[in-house]
Amino acid sequence: MGRHQWYTGARRWRLTALLGVCVTALALLVTLLNTLPGRGADISGTTRDGDRAHGTPATPTGPVRPFVGWGFTHTQYSADQGGGRDRVARLLKGDGGLPQDQAVMGWGADNPEPVKGHYDFGALDRRIDFIRASGGTPVITLCCAPDWMKGGRAGVGATDWSQGSLERAPDPEHYQDFADLAATVSRRYPDVRHFVVWNEFKGFWNEAEGRWDYEGYTKLYNLVRAALKKAGPDNLVGGPYLPMDSVDPRASDASAQVRGPWGAMDQRVLDAFDYWNAHKSGADFVVVDGSSYTNDDELLPDEFAATAKFTAVGEWVRERTHGLPLWWAEYYVEPADSQDRREGWSEERRIAVHAAGLIAMARGGADSGFYWNPEKKSGTDCPGCLWTPTGDTDGGRALPMYGLLSRFSAAFPPGTRYEKVSAAPGLRVLASRDTVLVVNTLDRPVDARVDGERFRMRGYEVKWLDR
Repeated sequence: MGRHQWYTGARRWRLTALLGVCVTALALLVTLLNTLPGRGADISGTTRDGDRAHGTPATPTGPVRPFVGWGFTHTQYSADQGGGRDRVARLLKGDGGLPQDQAVMGWGADNPEPVKGHYDFGALDRRIDFIRASGGTPVITLCCAPDWMKGGRAGVGATDWSQGSLERAPDPEHYQDFADLAATVSRRYPDVRHFVVWNEFKGFWNEAEGRWDYEGYTKLYNLVRAALKKAGPDNLVGGPYLPMDSVDPRASDASAQVRGPWGAMDQRVLDAFDYWNAHKSGADFVVVDGSSYTNDDELLPDEFAATAKFTAVGEWVRERTHGLPLWWAEYYVEPADSQDRREGWSEERRIAVHAAGLIAMARGGADSGFYWNPEKKSGTDCPGCLWTPTGDTDGGRALPMYGLLSRFSAAFPPGTRYEKVSAAPGLRVLASRDTVLVVNTLDRPVDARVDGERFRMRGYEVKWLDR
């Protein structure tokens, strides 16, 4: 009897202990649920079916190739809204569409996944609709990341749009979440076949070691690439979208190998590229960006000669990637002011230097590039813009920079074979079998002789010749 009582007591003790464990586990579960990303966050206006195909996807013509040609990037304000929208769409469509790049978050696109599993693609839908309506080849840059992937708050209206927050990379534990978002974007826009992973290594700086966190970026890149290839076998993926910074040749981080009159490459950038190139799971094309001027805004030895950097970088990259198609995601030839505005030059000078930059990129082996369009919401003054702001009723009218870019895109598509053409000092030329682009790099008129033709050119004039 005593033994039985002992046994009964033991059972009661075990039952009490079991109940205690269950209560503790339940408390832990409640705590965990309350700390999950998005728990209790505002999800109004979002949807769970973000991967449902949007609108009427355009049908790609022919095989998908790892190059797209010369186009532009949509920025904060673009042509997808306003009274001039249709005018720009017709303009672009009449010129063959031009490839067009759009970030998945930021630069005109809202937070696509404000709460995990809850999507808001309204703004991105509108941009993709415009690209379709204008006949363009769509490209999506997979940057940036929703706040809950980088230690911020989840919820509609909770997005921190400050530069410091926007440019923060996902936390490593959320790399796969970002890859899953990329796959969702791919399924939503099945006519988008070209994807660029991240933007300028934003948030991937190793402060402790004073170098790029190329290990973290490469891990993210490989996860995103795997997710995109699973979502669509025809998807083409490229990176690393590194800013190819150059410095004064005397700087401590100056490369001893990649240098010229334009300066020297920052060796830390080259190290980051080499790591990605050696450890990437694969790439369909390679993406870089950069400026012709150095990190301290020096145009060496002048604004036109500085563009030779684009050629040198292109040759260096293609040598290491064994001829992968080369894209310039962004390129700049005019230093910015403290507000990141590039408005100090006359439009004639700006276009001439920009034309020289395009020539230099083509000579370096690039077959695709995107002009960062500095569009404004409204107003008549828009230096460097492709068209007048579409926020105005009579907006959307082509500006001189559009004329250069659209003509260059049509004259020198991917696969163009360039020919040597003699030209006098002070002139820059790029020639194909059918077309010659001539740039007067001087601020005064010159008597030019190019490809057997004689003609007068104004200061900073850009001229096209048919052959």
